[in-house]
Amino acid sequence: MRGLTTTAARGSVGAVTVVAPLTPDLWPALEELLDHGGPAARCWCMAWRIGPEYRRRPAEQNRADLHEVVTAGPPPGVLAFRDGVAVGWCQITPREAVPAIDRQWRLRRVDEVPVWAVTCFYVRKGQRRAGVMAELVAGAVDLARTAGAPAVEAYPLDGAVSPSATSTGYATTFAAAGFVEVARRSPERPVMRLLF
Repeated sequence: MRGLTTTAARGSVGAVTVVAPLTPDLWPALEELLDHGGPAARCWCMAWRIGPEYRRRPAEQNRADLHEVVTAGPPPGVLAFRDGVAVGWCQITPREAVPAIDRQWRLRRVDEVPVWAVTCFYVRKGQRRAGVMAELVAGAVDLARTAGAPAVEAYPLDGAVSPSATSTGYATTFAAAGFVEVARRSPERPVMRLLF
């Protein structure tokens, strides 16, 4: 498997993480990862694409819609693999591909820079707190940079203010990757950006 980034997994002797763009041939790996129940198996990353309507649709419709996005290309995110098994997912796309983000007053555009947006993470149980999130961020940044994006934006929670990451990650993870805060319209949710 050709990945954007390959790193030794933190806290796991000998484990290597490969982060690869989600292409149609990797769709079965994403299905297996997200099919473990919980919010990810319901949403299929449609929340930021269509808004709260995703909750009123069958999960199968959300899955089918994301599959269409993957099939049409370009890759809408990256998968992290350890020992050939998908352990994490990150959705990253041009902001225009996730128009529901503009409905959130605290996430409205900061300026007219055509950023790519990191909008969703899922890490397999048993792999959490093992560096997968940081590896996904690095892979997402690589994907956006390779595609010619001028900047990447993220909308994580500030763990000092809110203990729940709600699938968007924590501000500290993005700060460690070089992102800087460019806006904060509510105490718990900074808008963070990495310029290329």
